[in-house]
Amino acid sequence: MTPGASSEVGPEHRAAVPAGPPPPFYLSHQQLQVLAYLQQNQETLNPQQRNLLQQLQQQHRLMQQHRQQLILQGRPQPPVAPLSDQDLQLLLSQSKDTASSLAEDILAHLAGPDLLDTPRLTEAGLPGASSDDSTPSKSAPEESKDTLKSGLAERLLPGQSRPALSIAMSAAEVLEGCAEIARQGGAFPLSLLSDDPTPPRPPDPPSPPPTKEQLLPQTPSVFLENKKQAFSPQLQEFCVAHPIAVIRNMANVLKLDLGLFSTKTLVEANPDHTIEVRTQLMQSPDENWDAERRNMVWRCESHRSHTSIARYAQYQASSFQESLKEEQEKAQGVQRESDSDSNSSLPRASAGGKRWRRSAHFKTIKFGTNVDLSDERKWRPQLQELTKLPAFARVVSAGNMLSHVGHTILGMNTVQLYMKVPGSRTPGHQENNNFCSVNINIGPGECEWFATPEEYWGVIHGLCERNNINYLHGSWWPLMEDLMAARIPVYRFLQRPGDLVWVNAGTVHWVQAVGWCNNIAWNVGPLNSTQFRLGLERYEWNKLQAYKSIVPMIHLSWNLARNLKVSEPQLFELIKYCLLRSLRHCQIVVEFVKGLGKEIRWHGRAKNEIAHYCANCELEVFNILLVREVDKKHVVHCLSCSRRINPRLDGFVVLEEYSIEDLMDVYDNFSLQPAQTPSSSS
Repeated sequence: MTPGASSEVGPEHRAAVPAGPPPPFYLSHQQLQVLAYLQQNQETLNPQQRNLLQQLQQQHRLMQQHRQQLILQGRPQPPVAPLSDQDLQLLLSQSKDTASSLAEDILAHLAGPDLLDTPRLTEAGLPGASSDDSTPSKSAPEESKDTLKSGLAERLLPGQSRPALSIAMSAAEVLEGCAEIARQGGAFPLSLLSDDPTPPRPPDPPSPPPTKEQLLPQTPSVFLENKKQAFSPQLQEFCVAHPIAVIRNMANVLKLDLGLFSTKTLVEANPDHTIEVRTQLMQSPDENWDAERRNMVWRCESHRSHTSIARYAQYQASSFQESLKEEQEKAQGVQRESDSDSNSSLPRASAGGKRWRRSAHFKTIKFGTNVDLSDERKWRPQLQELTKLPAFARVVSAGNMLSHVGHTILGMNTVQLYMKVPGSRTPGHQENNNFCSVNINIGPGECEWFATPEEYWGVIHGLCERNNINYLHGSWWPLMEDLMAARIPVYRFLQRPGDLVWVNAGTVHWVQAVGWCNNIAWNVGPLNSTQFRLGLERYEWNKLQAYKSIVPMIHLSWNLARNLKVSEPQLFELIKYCLLRSLRHCQIVVEFVKGLGKEIRWHGRAKNEIAHYCANCELEVFNILLVREVDKKHVVHCLSCSRRINPRLDGFVVLEEYSIEDLMDVYDNFSLQPAQTPSSSS
C-alpha cells in the first residue's frame, strides 16, 4: 500500500494537566454537546436560542485559539471544565419563558426521553427535596431522584470517570460497563472520529496564505509514453501526492477503445436507457449570471429532467450541426441575431459576457448526466475495456476501499457516463465522503477543469454561505475573482480526449465542457490513512448538516478489517478505533433494548445486501436494526429516532445482523501487519 500524508490518530497525546482551573471561556463537555445540538438545528432556533448559539461559538473560537497558542508554546493544555447541573440549567435559561422547553429539547436530544422524567429545571437548578413529585423512569422503577441527579453527568457524558478507551484493549475490555451505561440511558450518539464531543467544523485556511503568484499554480501532469509507465508504482504515488493530476495519453498507451463510449455506440447498445438531464445557461467559465441575467452570482441554475440516450443523442448531434451552420454563416458574413454567439462560452471568448449583459440573452443548453453503466449485462464490452487500466485507477480492485463495501453504490463503485455539449457544467463539489475520483474524456471535444486543494474547502464553504447557498445541498459555480480575493489557489487546465484526471481525496472541483464530448467517471479509495481520515471527517460533518453519507463508513470499516491485512500504522489505528467505537455502541444498544424487555431477533445479512440507513435522519444503522411498519413497508430506524417515536420502542421489531461474538473476533483479530518491503502492489 502507498501511504498517504501522515496524520496523527488514535488517543490524544496530552501533556500533563496544570493544577490551575481552565480559563473562564473554556467550554465544558456538556456545553460542547449543547453547541453541537444547536448547530444541527440552526434553521429552527428562536432568537434566544440563536443568541446562545452565537455565545457558545464565540467561546469555542477563543478556546481553540488559546489551545493553539499553548501547543505552539509547548505548554500543557487545561482540561475541559466540568459543568454542574445548575451551570447547565443556567446556561440554558436565557429567558424565563423558553428555559424549560429549550432545556427539555436539548436534554431529550442528548440523553433521550427518559431523562425528561427528572424534575423540571428551574432558576434554582434541580430541586433537592422534591422526589415525591418526580416520576421514575419506566425502565428503572426503583430509581430515586438522587440517583437521577447524580447520573446526569453520566447520561450526558457516559464513561467520564472510566479510563480512556484504547485500541490496546481487548474486545472484552472494550465492552466492560456497557450494561451500566445502557441502564443510565446514555452513549447513543456515535462519533467515529473521536470521543471528544466537540462538533466538527470547516477548517481554517492554511497559513501563511499563498502569494498572488501562487494563486494559479501549474497543474501536476504527466505524459505517458508507454504501457510500462502506466503501470509503474511511481504513477500512483504521483497521483496521491497532489490535489489533482492529469495523466495525458493514457488511452493511447493502454490501447483503450474509447469508441465503446461514443454516443453512436451507446445508442446502438441501449437507446432507451434513461438518463438525467440538466438544463443550464451557456456562458463563459469565468462568469455565472443570475436568472435575470443582471448580476454575477455563485448560485448555478441547473434544472433536472429525464430523457433517453437516443433522444439526448439527437439533441447532441443537432446542437453540433446548428453550431456548424452558424460558423459557416459567420464565415460568409451573415450574423444571426438569435443565439448569435454560441461559442462565446469557450475560454478564449472573454468579451462574450459584456454582450450577454447588454442583450440579457443566453442560450439554453442541456447536459446529459449520471448515465448509469452499472449493469454488466447491458454494458459488458464497456466495463471489460476498463479493466485495462492500472489497478489503482480501476473500478474494482483489491486496493480500492470501495470494492470492499460489499454492495453497489451507483456512480462510486460503478461507472457513470456524461454526455455534453459546449457549456455543460458540473458545479462545484467535493466527491461523496471525500473519496478520490477518476475521470476519462472520451472526446471528441475538450473539458476545462477547475480545482482547489482540500485544505481550502472551509473557505469555499464560507463563501457559499455568504452567497446564501448550502455548500452540500446547493448548486454553485465559484467566481474566480472571489477566489482570488480570498487567496484560494485554483488549478485550471484542459482535459483532452484520452486524458485521465485523478481527483485526490477532498479536492474541490468544477468542470465545464468546451466542446461536444462524453466523459466516464467513478470513485476509488486508495488504502492510505489520508483517504480514510477524510472519509471519516466528511461522515461526521454530514451528520451535522443532515446530509446522507452514501459511503457507509461503519460497514466499510468492518469489511476492511475482515478482508485486509493493513501495514500502515496510521490507517490501522483509524480503522481499529472505528471498530472499537462501533462495537461498544452496538453492545450499549443491545443492553438498552434488553433492559426494555424487547426480544432481539436474529436477521443476519444476505450476500451483497446494502447497508441500512435511518428512514428519518438518514444516519447509517449498523448491526442492530429497529424496524417498524410504515405504509405497509418495513422501515429501519436508528435508536435515537425510534425513542422519539416511542420511548419504550413499542411497535418496533429489533433485528440483529451480526452476533456480538463475531464482531469481537473481528476486532481482536485485526492487528497491524509488518510492512512489506519492497511493495509491488498497486
